[in-house]
Amino acid sequence: MALSRTWLPRPRGAAGGGESTRLLPQAARLVELPYSSSSSDDDDDGDWLPSDKDIPTAGPDPQAWCSVPPKPSPFSQCVRYLAILWNLLFLLLGLLTLAVGVWGLLAKGSLWGARSGTLGSDPMLLFVLVGLGASTLSLAGCLGTLRSNPCLLRFFLGSTLAFLGLEVLGGLLLLAARRQLRDALRDALALCLLSYHQEPDLRFLVDELQRSLSCCGLSSYRDWETNPYFNCSAPGAQACGVPASCCLDPWQNGTLLNTQCGFGTLRLGAVAAGAVVHLGGCVEQLGAWLRGQAGGIVAGVAVLLLVEATGVLMALKVLGDVAPVRGTG
Repeated sequence: MALSRTWLPRPRGAAGGGESTRLLPQAARLVELPYSSSSSDDDDDGDWLPSDKDIPTAGPDPQAWCSVPPKPSPFSQCVRYLAILWNLLFLLLGLLTLAVGVWGLLAKGSLWGARSGTLGSDPMLLFVLVGLGASTLSLAGCLGTLRSNPCLLRFFLGSTLAFLGLEVLGGLLLLAARRQLRDALRDALALCLLSYHQEPDLRFLVDELQRSLSCCGLSSYRDWETNPYFNCSAPGAQACGVPASCCLDPWQNGTLLNTQCGFGTLRLGAVAAGAVVHLGGCVEQLGAWLRGQAGGIVAGVAVLLLVEATGVLMALKVLGDVAPVRGTG
């Protein structure tokens, strides 16, 4: 409340008295009285009306300026559409790979029955895991770009960068442990020879490897003696034989596959067997093929890394356009 300062009047007839002299200091003082000069006028006008100071001023709405995001530039729109198509393409590829893996598991009955215990060692499980991972990442990137969702975009970026790091680390480990890798490959091929009749997928891979590389066994064609069905002491027609994929000409009349062309080969000598099957092993042939395809393998890995890096850059651009608008709201 404002206070007014009023001078007290000097009393008349007391100019020469001692008492009036004592009152002069008191009269000279300022007496603060309540300020009420305009209160009566205001009361007449109506004190129920709020004053300008009492009316709260409407401050800026923090949601008003960020509710409508700024219009993106043509370059940002182009990157966004390209990112959606990019992730949609890899989503379809991931779903196709997943479908192939699930179909393979269902066709062999690996998901139930007596073969359920071998699910962890089934090669088709790799297709399922790769397809599931690729489709999940692509779906997150596609929805995050389409809906401008920073959480999905960050999930896509983090997962893709993690896969990039693992791929680079795996490549460096392969280069540093080439000899150990060759020994591990030999052990894997030896396991494939033992499980040739039990696993249809392994049988298919071994047959394709022997046909494409024109080889037989690990080091020589006699490595098939370790297989319990091709061993000479085993009963049956396949004893002392090798698979048809080892034969020089497995086709009969050029149209039909002769599955018995390798029977009895292990009873023959090296010269006689060389006229029927390939004598060299697949380990050396595979090593020579890998050395010859080193340039193509490096180019393929570089293309894969470039594709993943392109997806990361596009996601970073979209996240940079979206995150400021959502982050300040």
